[in-house]
Amino acid sequence: MTGHIFGRSTRLMPPAAAKGEGCYIIDKSGKRYLDGSGGAAVSCLGHSDADVAAAIRAQLDDIAFAHTSFFTCDAAEELADLLVEHAPEGIDRVYLVSGGSEAVEAAIKLARQYFVETGEPGRHRVIARRQSYHGNTLGALAAGGNAWRRAQFAPLLVETSHISPCYEYRGRAEGETPEAFGRRVAEELAAEIERLGPETVMAFVAEPVVGATLGAVPAVEGYFKRIREICDRYGILLILDEVMCGMGRTGSFFACEQDEIAPDIITIAKGLGAGYQPIGAMLCSGRIYEAIAAGSGFFQHGHTYMGHPLAAAAGRAVVKALDERGLVARVREQGRKLDAALHSAFAQHPHVGDIRGRGLFRGVEIVRDRATKEPFEPERGIAARVKKAAFESGLICYPMGGTIDGRRGDHVLLAPPFIISDEQIGELVGKLQMAFAEVL
Repeated sequence: MTGHIFGRSTRLMPPAAAKGEGCYIIDKSGKRYLDGSGGAAVSCLGHSDADVAAAIRAQLDDIAFAHTSFFTCDAAEELADLLVEHAPEGIDRVYLVSGGSEAVEAAIKLARQYFVETGEPGRHRVIARRQSYHGNTLGALAAGGNAWRRAQFAPLLVETSHISPCYEYRGRAEGETPEAFGRRVAEELAAEIERLGPETVMAFVAEPVVGATLGAVPAVEGYFKRIREICDRYGILLILDEVMCGMGRTGSFFACEQDEIAPDIITIAKGLGAGYQPIGAMLCSGRIYEAIAAGSGFFQHGHTYMGHPLAAAAGRAVVKALDERGLVARVREQGRKLDAALHSAFAQHPHVGDIRGRGLFRGVEIVRDRATKEPFEPERGIAARVKKAAFESGLICYPMGGTIDGRRGDHVLLAPPFIISDEQIGELVGKLQMAFAEVL
């Protein structure tokens, strides 16, 4: 196939997707691929959900677009109500955008405007974590700690501080309890705030379960409670990025529920539209909203397609499906089965160092030596080769290199649709075994 698309790579021409059928994508030749990663943790309902498609068609029959500087629409209003109904305590407002990077960009700008409007204009610095990813727009990229993605754009990025991730497999010292480890790395936030000057820091940004960059790494118990305490002590905002790990993916509607905390701002996308429409959202506390309302009354931000009726209708249908079909509980059930299958297949594999994650959000870290945790040499391109071998066998998964520091380390991320069956879990793990056998 040739044409004028500027694709992700000029060296690779992917097959053309022709049809979606449940957990499978079928290309134009008829080959079937089990979507073991939901694309990039997007397709939570699979690829042929009749209710979401019907909701989009019904909205199209009414109105496809109305600019939010002139109108609101029922789909957007109802989606916002549903999201707040499930949101962590204190979250009261929803700002609809078209994707995860836009949501994070909006969160950072709202944090800045909040402090301007509340009389602390000196607060402008953001602190995040190394080996995180928050999006590809310049503000979101600056907040992220993915060294490889940042490198060539560094001269364009606003300076951001990065502390250690809560990466237990590689960060916890011998003899250190998980709780002590979590407290130690959390205290890096307080130290960095003091170093920068508390009066200059506006927000800390983190993924509750780190996605693509680290491979489904959850924080140890107590870590985020300590982070919340530190943010409160210094008066900074806690922004949680649930673009990848939210919307039921980890077994609760919002991933931070399992850490028993509530942020000031939270971002979602991917599973919100389930791939049926491009949509994301930035949710904020009533306190932040009221500060803007009592001040300028205007959030100095916006996009043409924010609150788009078709996207909002799709998001509303997705949230209803999660609710009415009991899919979040199903994520917990199928997630346990996937975890058990992965451990059965790979726990003793000589090149698997760690199997981790929550719900249907799982990571397998690949190592050269299990005893020392030494990774393969980056030049071997293990992640890319596993991705290619799996794809050829009919499995879509999400391998990534640079797990440890942006250069060294490899992992495979798995995030299948919530509707995945027991048989399909077996197919996923079996095909991943075949890819490992071919590459390793």
